Amino acid sequence: MRFFLILLVMAGLISCSPKSTDKEATLASISDPEIMKYAIAGKTLYENNCANCHQSNGTGLGKLIPPLRDADYFKASVHRTIWIIRHGQEGEITVNGQIYNQAMPPNPQLKPLDIAQITTYLYNIWGNSEGIISSSDVEKYLQTAPDSD
Repeated sequence: MRFFLILLVMAGLISCSPKSTDKEATLASISDPEIMKYAIAGKTLYENNCANCHQSNGTGLGKLIPPLRDADYFKASVHRTIWIIRHGQEGEITVNGQIYNQAMPPNPQLKPLDIAQITTYLYNIWGNSEGIISSSDVEKYLQTAPDSD
């Protein structure tokens, strides 16, 4: 009897747990195995280097740190994102109509492959589908600063 009661409680807890949407599925939404290889490594690198501020779900920290998820600023330029990951950013930016002015530190320790994996992960989750961003793409983007907006 006790065993069945435990099963019943567990079934109730599982059925009450929040369901994820396709947009929240992150890695589960990637079907291409080549993109998945980059994205799996990118997820780990993102969690270790970026998620402390931008959060693992990409929502940022209120009015202090901008979101990446569903962010117009992020979606507008892969080149700019790669540049900011490596070189950091200072000064005021506007993301989804909200002004942010918290400096993002540079990440010179991240190699082009690391940045390629992070950006491939980010640009292929939360409803994005950019495909593979290769280390040669990253090296090309790091040669010149992006146009300022």
